[in-house]
Formats: sequence, structure tokens, C-alpha cells
Amino acid sequence: MEKIWGLIMDGNKRREKILQIIKESKVPVSGSELSKMLGVSRQVIVQDIALLRAENCNIISTTKGYLLYQDDKPKFTRVINVKHSTEEIEDELCTIVDNGARVLDVHVIHEIYGQIATRLIIRNRSDVYDFVKKVKEKKIVPLKELTAGYHRHTIEADDEATLDRVVAALRKKNYILD
Repeated sequence: MEKIWGLIMDGNKRREKILQIIKESKVPVSGSELSKMLGVSRQVIVQDIALLRAENCNIISTTKGYLLYQDDKPKFTRVINVKHSTEEIEDELCTIVDNGARVLDVHVIHEIYGQIATRLIIRNRSDVYDFVKKVKEKKIVPLKELTAGYHRHTIEADDEATLDRVVAALRKKNYILD
């Protein structure tokens, strides 16, 4: 029994350390980085993250790694319906972040599978460029291709006026669907 209790304690300490590392980091931390830092497998990290989330830790996964989503002040969100070509992904995302909003996710409503969604957490042009580069290098088919270019984003900003400005800028480029 003592040996099992020791493993539980080690797991708890490890999860505390994971949370500390993610809280203190200014950038997302990959599962591989965490596994190297803590001397465990990446699968153990994935399980620990799941346990932390079950304890209501607001850890989110991005294409770059894990980060803690901190809600310092109330945020405003809006779901926008958009359509554009694959070549226009970078322009669409830059338009959103340049006007002061963040892209939280992308989702599509598929005829057979229903809603398919993934978190993005794109906050600035650097995030946009990293995302677009990854799509190109890995030859990933964007979700919007499943629905003839139609997709939705949940966008977030500090106020409604910013969200209105983003929608106006996207509408000017004919990306918004009403």
C-alpha cells in the first residue's frame, strides 16, 4: 500500500509541476517538452493534463502545445460564419487579429458527421503564420474543405466594438456570410 500511495503522491506533485510550468510560460508548452522536463512519457503527460482538466484547470491544447487560458476580465465572443478559399486563410486570420480579436476555434457543420471543431487560439500574426506554415508543410486539408469552404470561427475580444470592427473588416473582404 505504501508503494501505491507513493506513486499517487508523485503523480500529484508532477501535476502541480505541470500546472506551474504552464502558468509561468508565456508561450504554449508541448507535451514532449513537459515529458523531457519531468522524466515521464508523453502519454503520462496527456493523462495528467486530462486529470488537471477534470479538476477544472483551464488548460487548452493548441497546435504549439498546452497553455493556461486565463480570464483576467470578462471577454466578449461571437461566432462568425465565413467562406473563402484556402489561399485566403492567412488573410482572413490576419484580418481578425489585426482588428484586435482572437480566433478561439474553427468548426464546420458536416452533412453526415455533424459539428466538427478544433481549438486554434490564434492571438497575433505570429500565431497566424505558424498555423499557415504548419498547414502547408504537413499538407493538412483545412476543415472548411469538408463543407465547400463554409466554416465558423468563435472569435473573442475585450469589447463588442472590437468584434463589430472585425466583422466589418471581414465583410468588406466578402468573407462574412449573413
